[in-house]
Amino acid sequence: MTVAADLVIAVDGGGSKTDVVLLDLSGRMLGWQRGSGSSPQVEGLRNSVRVIDGLIDRVLDGRDPRRLAQVGVYLSGLDLDEEIEAFRAAIAHLPWAAGPTVAENDLHALLRAGTDSRNAVAVICGTGMNAIGVREDGTDVRFLALGPLSGDWGGGTELGAAALWHAARAEDGRGPWTELLPLLLDAVDAPSVGAMIEDVHLGRREGDRLGYLAPLVFRAAADGDVVAQRVVRRQADEVVAYAHACIRRLGLLEVDVPIVFGGGVARARDPLLLSGIEEGISLRIPRAFLTIVDSPPVLGAALLALERVGVDAGALAGVRAELESDERFARPVLL
Repeated sequence: MTVAADLVIAVDGGGSKTDVVLLDLSGRMLGWQRGSGSSPQVEGLRNSVRVIDGLIDRVLDGRDPRRLAQVGVYLSGLDLDEEIEAFRAAIAHLPWAAGPTVAENDLHALLRAGTDSRNAVAVICGTGMNAIGVREDGTDVRFLALGPLSGDWGGGTELGAAALWHAARAEDGRGPWTELLPLLLDAVDAPSVGAMIEDVHLGRREGDRLGYLAPLVFRAAADGDVVAQRVVRRQADEVVAYAHACIRRLGLLEVDVPIVFGGGVARARDPLLLSGIEEGISLRIPRAFLTIVDSPPVLGAALLALERVGVDAGALAGVRAELESDERFARPVLL
């Protein structure tokens, strides 16, 4: 018996959570599930697939997976071609992946959520940082995004680490005084930075997820702390550096290009950060312009999946209106 392929699934997965939506070909949302993070780099490939498979099973809610006309899975941590191929191989045996299925980096979803332009850049600044640039002929440019090993700096984890680094140096005298020191001690409830660092070293505290300290940098900077302001300006410079590199490598310096800026740090709209980014853009890539994305990235995943099955503009507009107005998809800011 022939089964009509009349459903689409879109997945957006990051380091902290995963959204899965089920849609019909009119763009109407039929189901939604949210679960824990599914980044293969953070959770490991096996756990990533387990989380996504469980969420898709729940969102299908007994529906025949042969009805799926398209599945689009967009994940942070799928940065290298080898990582993408490994993920595709790991899901190939699952019923929901038997039909047309796309697995890609979540930057594609952010980009599509933020703009319809075929020449565009997306920079994500959340827990970490990454960027992608696309050109209307289908060319795209990306980055290895493997942390300091590949020249990366920025995002909540790095900002939190910077708060700890400067507070430690202020406490032991190697660096200048900064309000980051008392702010940090209050935030972590420790008698000294040294005691906190000892706890991290001995495994009594987590030391690899310091994003919760990032807001201290922006708070101190807003109060006039020079050390914190330097950190915020460095973050602004990194956003501009990613965007400039994408636009230059694509040969689009003389073209009007939107820079889609997303992630928890972006959505906080810190004035010092945004002014630094705007200044850098005007100096280095004056034809570009900044757009902050509040739309949920799963919207971009949904639009990409629906476009692949050729739905009309009305369906695309409908899913955008539905997901942007649904408070369940409100994305927390990092700050």
